Amino acid sequence: MSSLSKPFRLNTPRRLATQLRTAATQAQKRAGDISDAFASLSGQDFRPLAPHYADLKARLIRGHEDEVRESWERLLRDLREELPIVVELGSKIIPEIEFKDIDHAPEKFNEELRKRGVAVVRNVVEEKEALQWKEDLREYVAKNPQTKAFPPEKPQVFELYWSRSQILARAHPNLLKTQRFLMSFWHANPNVPISTRHPISYADRLRMRLPGDSKFALGPHVDGGSVERWDPAGYGLGGVFDSIWRGKWEDFDPWEASCRLPVQPDLHQGVGSCSALRMYQGWLSMSTCGPFEGTLLVNPLLKMATAYYMLRPFFSPKRGVEAGAQTSTEVISSTDDFLASNNWTLDEKPNSWLQGATPGHGQELSHLLHPHLNLPKTMVHVPKVNPGDYVAWHCDTIHAVDKTHAGTQDSSVLYIPACPLTETNAKYLVRQRDAFVEGVASPDFGGGAGESEHVGRVKVQDMEGLVGEEGCRGMGLREWDSGAEGLTNGEREVLDRANKVLGFYG
Repeated sequence: MSSLSKPFRLNTPRRLATQLRTAATQAQKRAGDISDAFASLSGQDFRPLAPHYADLKARLIRGHEDEVRESWERLLRDLREELPIVVELGSKIIPEIEFKDIDHAPEKFNEELRKRGVAVVRNVVEEKEALQWKEDLREYVAKNPQTKAFPPEKPQVFELYWSRSQILARAHPNLLKTQRFLMSFWHANPNVPISTRHPISYADRLRMRLPGDSKFALGPHVDGGSVERWDPAGYGLGGVFDSIWRGKWEDFDPWEASCRLPVQPDLHQGVGSCSALRMYQGWLSMSTCGPFEGTLLVNPLLKMATAYYMLRPFFSPKRGVEAGAQTSTEVISSTDDFLASNNWTLDEKPNSWLQGATPGHGQELSHLLHPHLNLPKTMVHVPKVNPGDYVAWHCDTIHAVDKTHAGTQDSSVLYIPACPLTETNAKYLVRQRDAFVEGVASPDFGGGAGESEHVGRVKVQDMEGLVGEEGCRGMGLREWDSGAEGLTNGEREVLDRANKVLGFYG
């Protein structure tokens, strides 16, 4: 008899079952869909936040005001030089690599990924297999018409997490190898307890966008929280943006991993707000899809764009706006006079604006709120993808989707981020594992019944035969091998910590 054949025996102490169910019940978020994750999709306006955010901003740069002002001017200068390159190259600026070549990636690809923060990995999964996953998903949805989706009248983004297709894709050996490859671009001291060579399986949604759709018009945004980026109790716990607050934006390293470990990216229990560390957002394509066909757009200025949207709340224009206003018109916001460095001043008394940030929602951006990024022209489409291609973008990257799907075929993807093994991510796995057992939504997403009554969802006893030992480990169903050869001190430590968190010993 398989060790996974009885629900929740696994290799885990029996006492853990009750503990996990209790924890999952306590942590479950309110029911919702993807529209709840973004203020724009849920019909909210962007306004000044509570007064304490003004005090928070003042504390962040206190004693470094002159340095921050000079840093801002250098950043605007560098943006003026880089933006025309992005506009000229468009989709060609995004680095691509064949899956078969990732063991010997060209240095040119490596350099461009570090700079751009986004990549396309071709032929990770065979096209036939990816297309079959899509057909199986359609059948799964047809058998379960109660499936929650957005928009409800013409579903495009489905609140599904435990279908056979999703489980198989997340645990596919080629995808795991691709995730290890991409996460290797991050760095940390070898004694830091983190492993990019042991990706966890993070259960996310899926999209099957239909031609003509304009409802799922999600504009430029960044995942991983919003106000948390400026909050000392959020990203401040790791000092992620400290160099920016000291007026040294050039020293900001988006690829340094250790500062991300203490971060609390979900202080306001937002539906869809990620509490796990996702080094990359990503999706696996299940269709052939090109620009304007319901696909992804990204801003390929990782370091500069991040520094800009972090500094923007500290500066206001002097010309081209009414007194006290934070935005201008579309026309004025594009003029050289409005964008000129001498038109922007560091606020002597910080206000409570955090442009595009709303507690409990994702960080959104726009041309009016972030004019120097020229988002209408610098949000570029990813190149045309085929079934089995994997697209990944750094967790700080600004991204969006086509306002309208102007193609003739579906634009279908499985959202599969790349997540390292950390102690925090192991704690997330504990909650996710129990959500899987119960058939409810993954913990970062909306609560409710989820797939608990769905016909054909994957059960614990199916896992070993479906995804093998490595796939089970990624789901927290098997212990990690901390005794393996070739591990760094940090990797060995985090594997031991994860095993203890997951209840395998200790």
